[in-house]
Amino acid sequence: MKHLYLFAIVILIVACSPSEEKIDLSGNWIGEISMQNKTMPFELRIKEVKDGNIKATIINGEEEIVLDEIVKRNDSLHIPLHIFDISIDVKIGNNVLAGTYTKHYEDNYILPITFHKGESRFKVTSDEEPADFSGKWEVTFIEPKEQDTTEAVGIFKQEGTDVKGTFLTPLGDYRYLVGIAEGNQLKLSTFDGNHAFLFEAEKQSDNTLKGDFYSGKDWYESWTAFRNEKAALPSPDSLTYLKKGYDNIYFSFPNLKGEKVSLTDDKYQNKVVIVQIFGTWCPNCMDETKFLTKWYDENKQRGVEIIGLAYEAKDDFDYAKSRVEKMIGKYDVNYDFLIAGTNDKEEASKTLPMLNQVISFPTMIIIDKNGELVNIHTGFSGPGTGKYYDEFVQNFNTKMDSLLSE
Repeated sequence: MKHLYLFAIVILIVACSPSEEKIDLSGNWIGEISMQNKTMPFELRIKEVKDGNIKATIINGEEEIVLDEIVKRNDSLHIPLHIFDISIDVKIGNNVLAGTYTKHYEDNYILPITFHKGESRFKVTSDEEPADFSGKWEVTFIEPKEQDTTEAVGIFKQEGTDVKGTFLTPLGDYRYLVGIAEGNQLKLSTFDGNHAFLFEAEKQSDNTLKGDFYSGKDWYESWTAFRNEKAALPSPDSLTYLKKGYDNIYFSFPNLKGEKVSLTDDKYQNKVVIVQIFGTWCPNCMDETKFLTKWYDENKQRGVEIIGLAYEAKDDFDYAKSRVEKMIGKYDVNYDFLIAGTNDKEEASKTLPMLNQVISFPTMIIIDKNGELVNIHTGFSGPGTGKYYDEFVQNFNTKMDSLLSE
């Protein structure tokens, strides 16, 4: 009932606004998702093209996510969000778009959203000299109920009041964050269609940071940080491993035709095989998929195969298949995919009992030409991490060149 009430308020606001049938949708809009009594802002550039077709781009700093399936019906827009089973549905009002942001794969996940024309997601209203947040920070995220902690590394670049950066965690990064420094306050956000992240922090008198992290409908953590240019995380090659009693990776899952596939099939014999544990709901997985897609197209003739094990949001083969097929079409992926299970980590771990645990989507397993395990890489430091992504690419290429030359 609460969500229906919120939706009714949004529609009432639009209905009470003077209609503009010829409103120009083209241009830069600032979207604002209402969540946890906060407003999570992001940038959307809309371009109207011929014959009433509309394209838009979500912008997070250097990242651009193209939305090319938008449907306009009278005074409404239906905006599917890239490969995700998520949409924005808004009414067109007087220089405002208002409606809902819905995750269709989760029960009752509906949040109010509005758009207004603008250039910057955060506004600086003070003339005060901003504090310096640039550099590397040693970060601890704290989940309040269980007091669980996650160690992370914050990396920020600042020019005046403009701040960009990300957080690296043992299980992946928080992608492209964009925001401002205003006085002692830091505000950062990102929106990739699935993740709606808002970070706030205040610089303390001892130059440490104390902040809050809001993610979507209900996830919240506090966080603290201190500047440390030597801050580092555990090796991603050490977190997932074979349990005692197991000597290799084994599985048999259906492909998109429903046919069982395993590593013992002829196609994978005497080849290096990369096994990608992922889900189409996972933006970090999509970063990895884009990297692997390009790399595979350039190297598949060298004797290598990639198998994507899809762990999707619903325990339904046809649903999972449809999500993977959409991803394949969007990214033009040419390697193999199997439907392995759901995105619950405990259930995913049961499908690969030789592993200590599936702790991260994505996880990359590399197997040599003799069928022997080389290593398991947990998480993925994507392009939003800058030099950390470059280092991963360099190390990956060095390792693969060595394996493929044997």
